[in-house]
Amino acid sequence: MSETIQFKSVEEYFNAQPSKTKKTLLELKECILKVEPNATELFNYNILAYSLIEGGKREQQIMIAGSENHVGFYPHPTTIEKFDLELNEYNTGKGSIQFPVNKPLPKDLIIRMIKYRMKALKK
Repeated sequence: MSETIQFKSVEEYFNAQPSKTKKTLLELKECILKVEPNATELFNYNILAYSLIEGGKREQQIMIAGSENHVGFYPHPTTIEKFDLELNEYNTGKGSIQFPVNKPLPKDLIIRMIKYRMKALKK
């Protein structure tokens, strides 16, 4: 979303999204919680973050963000590098992936990426 609204709750953030974006964000959240049911939900840079480790700093979080045409998934640059070949049909940045809201999420891939990140954090 282009305007800078300061969200007061996770629910407010979800409800501010276009319907397809909200649905896709909720699916991403579901993937994260499937891998780490105890992930703590918070805001980081005014977007949703899930701390994979209790009290985890930004490096120990996975962030998700909504946009009109895609959702952003921020698992960590090393995770993006590891799964680079499987992500070639998506727009990626150093630490981000854009999943279009008009296509099904690659949930199996997302879950594998989260598991990979969890394993890296526990080393």
